[in-house]
This record gives sequence, structure tokens and C-alpha cells, in this order.
Amino acid sequence: MTADAVDFTALQNFAALRGQLRVSFTPRCNIACFFCHNEGDVPPPLTRIDRNQQPRSRELDADDYLAIIGNLMDAGLKRVYFTGGEPLTSPLARPVLEQLPAHGPDASYTLITNGTRTRTHQAWLPRTRLDKIKVSLHYFSDETLRAIAGTRYGISLVLDGIEAARECCQRVELNTLLLQENQDEIPRILDFALERHLPVQFIELVGTDFNQGRSGSAVSAEGLITYLRTLTSDERTEVVGVGQGRRVFRIDGLEIDVIHRNLGRHHVGQCGTCPRRVDCVEGFWALRLDHNGGLQPCLLREDLRLDLKRLLPVPGRLVDNVASHVTAFTEGTL
Repeated sequence: MTADAVDFTALQNFAALRGQLRVSFTPRCNIACFFCHNEGDVPPPLTRIDRNQQPRSRELDADDYLAIIGNLMDAGLKRVYFTGGEPLTSPLARPVLEQLPAHGPDASYTLITNGTRTRTHQAWLPRTRLDKIKVSLHYFSDETLRAIAGTRYGISLVLDGIEAARECCQRVELNTLLLQENQDEIPRILDFALERHLPVQFIELVGTDFNQGRSGSAVSAEGLITYLRTLTSDERTEVVGVGQGRRVFRIDGLEIDVIHRNLGRHHVGQCGTCPRRVDCVEGFWALRLDHNGGLQPCLLREDLRLDLKRLLPVPGRLVDNVASHVTAFTEGTL
């Protein structure tokens, strides 16, 4: 396909609707949360149970990551999230994050971490162009951390990691899944966030192929929403953009988000005639780049992974193929 034949409309719409580029440095993690989808790779809990189930091998180096990120941002993508696994366990985290290209005022770089390695990397993180560090805080005690993440780490390590992140980056946020295992700790997590003026996003558990056996852990957000309404009357709903709708509460100037499935899901286009649409909860809201060089538009459609390694020598072909892939996916022609 020639460059002038490529329709960039779907990719531009995806960017305009706040679609994310999620960049995974590694599928490996030093903890093993039972709900982990690992951006579509084999998650750590499964590897612990069965050593024959291993994630994809690493094929990209730091220069490859930087080339892909730079070209896709030049093509219009604005929001880049660095994930894993735990991204700070990867030797690629530092060389990539320290060399990120400058971006415009409407773009952003976010690191998503479990917080256990933030203090270890505190010396160089302030030198990066990260706009935000987002720490997962799904627990508030050693017992709950062990039950959810299958680790011997203590909660003090995670909480210190949050403090280290605050010392590294001007904007730090928290995200917390609503679970049976942590429901008694949700008020304490909220108080912790309010005391430190940290925005926090509470998220209902989304079922995936990897956590089907733990569907009973899911908790509705209704109870939390009722509680937040006793703290503030400043509430709005957002159903624009991509992904699930959210309720936004403001308490003393601080935003508390609740990702609430009752507000529906939102697609770029309608994902056409996708055969997995009946199983879809979130819609198409992220392009996911893994360390093997694959780009995947949907966790439910591994058959749609686009191999970027063969396109790297010709950046124009890379962008054209991504744009064409997004168009075909949203129009249901893949």
C-alpha cells in the first residue's frame, strides 16, 4: 500500500478520543496479582503455576522502542503509557525513558508501576520526560498484598515507593481495583490519597481469559459511589472518548475517578463486525506494543497482532501499516 493510499482518519480519531499507546517493556513482574492480563502476554501467576507457559521473547532494543514511539507520536498519538509486567524490572526502562522525544503540550508520558522498585530507580527518574507516575495500590496491609499479589513483600515497600515517586515526579496518581479481597481497605486507601492530595482511580474488575476462575472477586462500584456522595456533591460523569465511562468526584480540589461499567463502553467506530464483540467489556481504547515487537489493538484479538519488527527499517511503512490496521479493525474488515 502506498503512503498516499493510507486513510489516517481512524488513527486520528483514536488519538482525538484520548486513545492510549501502551508500551510494555517486559512481561515479567516481581509480584503476581491474580487479575493481571499482562497486556495480552502470559501473566506472571500462570507462569508460576506452569513453567511451560512463558511470555514472548524480547526482540526490541531501546532504539527500536524510541523509533516506534517517536513515529507513532508524529502520526498523531498523544498519550503514551509505559507498562509491563513491572516496567522498572526491565533493563530497557532507563535507556528508553531517559531518551524520550520531546512532546507538545497536549501529549503526555505516564509510567505505570507497582511501586516496589521506584526507590531503587529514584536517582535517574527525575531526568526523564515523564509527566506522571501512576502507582497501583490494590491493597493496604501485608495480608491483602499477599492475598492479591502472591508476594512476601510488605505494604511498607509499596507505600515508600509512592513517596519516592512523589519525590521524582510532580504528578503522581493511584489506581485501585475494587475487589472482595480489599473492599474493607477501600476507605483507608481513599483517606491515604486525600491526605497526600493524590488523585486516585477506582476500577471495577474486568473479566479476562486469565482471571475467569476469580470472577467472584469482582465488586460493584455502587457502594463506593454512595460513600463518595456523602463526602461531596461535586460529581460529574464522562462518557466521551474511548474505554468505559467514569464518574468523577471532586473533594477539596482533588479528583477521584470511578470506572463504572453501568456508564457503558465506547468504541472508535463500532469495531465493525468483530466476532468477539459480544464478549467485549471495554471497547477499543488502547494500542499495545509488547517487547516482542507486536502491536495489538485488543486484548481479545491476539490474531490481530501486527509485527512491527519487519517495518522498523522504514518508519513510513510502520506508520502506514499501523494506520491501515486501525482502520481495518474499526471497520470490521480484519
